[in-house]
Amino acid sequence: MPDQALLIVDLQNDFCPGGALAVPEGDQVVAPANRLADAFGCVLQTQDWHPPGHHSFASEHPGKEPMETAQMDYGEQTLWPDHCVQGSEGARFHPDLDTRPTEAIFRKGFRPEIDSYSAFYENDHTTPTGLAGYLRERGTERLFLCGLAADFCVKWSVLDACAEGFETVVVEDATRGIDADGSLEAAWQEMAEAGATFARSEEALEAAG
Repeated sequence: MPDQALLIVDLQNDFCPGGALAVPEGDQVVAPANRLADAFGCVLQTQDWHPPGHHSFASEHPGKEPMETAQMDYGEQTLWPDHCVQGSEGARFHPDLDTRPTEAIFRKGFRPEIDSYSAFYENDHTTPTGLAGYLRERGTERLFLCGLAADFCVKWSVLDACAEGFETVVVEDATRGIDADGSLEAAWQEMAEAGATFARSEEALEAAG
């Protein structure tokens, strides 16, 4: 249907088992994502795309460890292991992900001084990626999301999609979370409170048909 789209968030090697910032069972998202991509007429992806020495890397903050925080111009920032560095194997999409149905890839996190979780905005919540305009130009009203990680990039993309006025559906069995100190449960609650709904991939496939 022309009024709906599928967004696959950050399904990259570094977020899958064996990667620098692995999400538990992250690779189990690939198969349902492929099935969904085959069914939707509009398929989009995001790709974390950090330059070397990105300011969100813990390695750039002496004395800090990954998962600690640092204060940035735009607020508190979680510090991460070096990951998804531009051109690296870790930044590539999972090798089993079929990217042929994808019509556009939105790269994020490429500005050295600011991180980007959401597919719609950088972490200053002001700088747009252009995704909202792209979806509106295509007449998209309903957006299905899947990918990694449910409690970070998927969550923030969902919150912004709701705020932008899109009917937003999270495909539960096609996303996984990091779950740091209860962050996953909190993320599901935040997304629901923002107005998102949830579906299994079978339900999303029916909607796409």
